[in-house]
Amino acid sequence: MNSKFYLTIIIFFLISFIPFNFNWLTAQQENNKYTIVIHGGAGYFSKDSPEEFKQQYINDLTTALNIGKDILSKGGNSIDAVEKVINYLEDNILFNSGRGAVFTSDGKHELDASIMQGKDLSTGAVAGVTIIKNPISLARLVMEKTPHVLFAGKGADELGIELGVDIVPNSYFHDSTNYQDWLKSKLPKQQGETVGCVALDKYGNITAGTSTGGRQNKMPGRVGDSPLINAGTYANNKTCGVSATGVGELFIRNTVAFNISALMEYKGYTLKQACDEMIYNRLPENSGGIIAIDKDGNVEMPFNTYSMMRAVANDKGVFKIEIWK
Repeated sequence: MNSKFYLTIIIFFLISFIPFNFNWLTAQQENNKYTIVIHGGAGYFSKDSPEEFKQQYINDLTTALNIGKDILSKGGNSIDAVEKVINYLEDNILFNSGRGAVFTSDGKHELDASIMQGKDLSTGAVAGVTIIKNPISLARLVMEKTPHVLFAGKGADELGIELGVDIVPNSYFHDSTNYQDWLKSKLPKQQGETVGCVALDKYGNITAGTSTGGRQNKMPGRVGDSPLINAGTYANNKTCGVSATGVGELFIRNTVAFNISALMEYKGYTLKQACDEMIYNRLPENSGGIIAIDKDGNVEMPFNTYSMMRAVANDKGVFKIEIWK
């Protein structure tokens, strides 16, 4: 009697354990997936540019992509990957964010950034900061250390000081060559523009972030789409993550980033269908582009400008840098 009882218990245990263990192994395999996509701005970068100039952008986008890929491949979180990638681009004078930010009409710099997590829709953003070396890092602290979403202008700068981020003089955001060129021509920056990054980590969490110096010769106080959640940045684990680049006013009016997610959630669109609808049907030509990742790791990078600097990598070995169509 006792032996039969124990045998029954053992059989029951084995039957219960085997499918549970199988499911656990399957989940582990699925959780090894990751994807990261980067943009360095949409606009006009001539194919006739000197080869060494084009190669510099390709090299720097490659470095940025490797930073994020390394974090994700080692099991890091998507928010860390996004912040560190954008930090690198903010510190790179080739791009219109941080160190290489464009000028306002009075020859100064006002920077914007935002970051969003898809797992709980938590967000943080800053607009019009003037002394914050890495605006995306302050945006993350707004999300993590305050009950608010968006800080602007002097209040954002003061928050950065209080929270201990790196502070720099406003002149840090340009070198003498860039400043002299601005004084002479005041032409729009034509190569690297707004930067952004979207990442999906092995835990299934999507993070999106965007950082910019805004539009060349913008009126002091002007704010574009980059620090505005739903317009220039959006992330939702149920659908996708998006970072935009282009004419900010148009992305604000059309709520581009959120609408891509909404088309997927409410209309059943695929990521490609939703991105194409917004970029090619809702926005006018030469307005910009977006990068996006859906919850399954699919990537879209549509743009309606001459060029958009972009890069993508994933766990399957994809590693790609592109500038033109």
